[in-house]
Amino acid sequence: MNRNQFITLLVVAAVIGGIGLFLYKRNADSYQGASKAGQPLLGEFNINDVAHIAIRKDDREANILKQDNVWTVRERGQYPANFEQISEFVRKLDDLKVVQTLQVGPSQLGRLELAAPGQANSATVVEFKDAAGKILASLRVGAKHMKKSDRPSPFGDDGGFPNGRYVMAGNEGAVSVVLDPLSQADPKPEQWLNRDFFKVEKPKSIAVKAPEATNSFKIFRENETAEWQLVDATPEEKLDNGKASGLASALSYPSFNDVVVGKSAEETGLDKPTTVTIETLEGFTYTLQVGGKGPDETLHTTVAVTADVPKERKPGADEKPEDKEKLDKEFKEKNDKLAEKLQKEQALSKWTYLVPRWTPESLLKSRSELMAEKKEDDTAAADEEKDDENDPVLSAEPGESKAPANGDGAELP
Repeated sequence: MNRNQFITLLVVAAVIGGIGLFLYKRNADSYQGASKAGQPLLGEFNINDVAHIAIRKDDREANILKQDNVWTVRERGQYPANFEQISEFVRKLDDLKVVQTLQVGPSQLGRLELAAPGQANSATVVEFKDAAGKILASLRVGAKHMKKSDRPSPFGDDGGFPNGRYVMAGNEGAVSVVLDPLSQADPKPEQWLNRDFFKVEKPKSIAVKAPEATNSFKIFRENETAEWQLVDATPEEKLDNGKASGLASALSYPSFNDVVVGKSAEETGLDKPTTVTIETLEGFTYTLQVGGKGPDETLHTTVAVTADVPKERKPGADEKPEDKEKLDKEFKEKNDKLAEKLQKEQALSKWTYLVPRWTPESLLKSRSELMAEKKEDDTAAADEEKDDENDPVLSAEPGESKAPANGDGAELP
């Protein structure tokens, strides 16, 4: 073997050794990633100790805290939060398993929207804390993991859909993939609000006091099946009962988009509101103040609720003793529900709400819009009556001649 052949063998051996080392390292990394598959994403922590969920990204954040055993949203003036939603979110992350682990360098984290806070393409940070503020578990949430569709999309894209999320748990450098889009991991305080709202049942009267007095009105009915009537109606005004019924059902299932915090009455338009007062057959009174427009087709609105619920039942004149116990029980059950309803709805008066405009807008009709439209026959009859009044013959009193005179002042034959 000459010198050149020996050198060639050394080069070949070095290349083969390098390839072997690369394959070994790749297999080791692959084994390390595979070893985490199926393991809990956040490790072990007691979910019952969680008293604060902090979600932040860039300059946006949402803090959901438990205070006196009540979950609230800090950015919305401690408005009550949705406990079922919170419980579902915490349990989901506690049960979430890793399906794949990737080795990604620090400079590549931005591509997966997992860069550290303050950097470009930063992650959404989710932290679970206890009552003392100690972090029990933390998570960086990045871009959605997309699964390509087997069928081509008619819209020209790849037809993919999100089936998971790229995440980083704790202080570990590894990027994991989980099979859940984690859509709730978003710093939007409004999405955590308790959506329970008031509900107007069996309205008896509706009064609207508008900034323009001519648009104010009040309608009422004697009972649930009676027709609506207009208070202080003029002879020319005839209430359209169908339109009145539409007002009565406007607040059967109201909703709100968000809660407003830190704005003055001038900013919300509640310094010059339209006031809607609704009394119900069950003794509840709802007073709504409707102000100016808010974002996303909403109106600034407040609500105050009072009630005069009888505490004792008046027995009927012909009531039999054997019926008294049953009727008393039914009365108590009904009153307990009304008392619970009142307590919940009275708590709503602390905040200003952004209510979809179509909810209160139907109550803000002008007085004239509630009137029945005149039929053509009625209009023609009214015009004919007016013509009769102007006719000198037809308007004459009995026994009185109103025939027109000739030029000499004599009546025409």
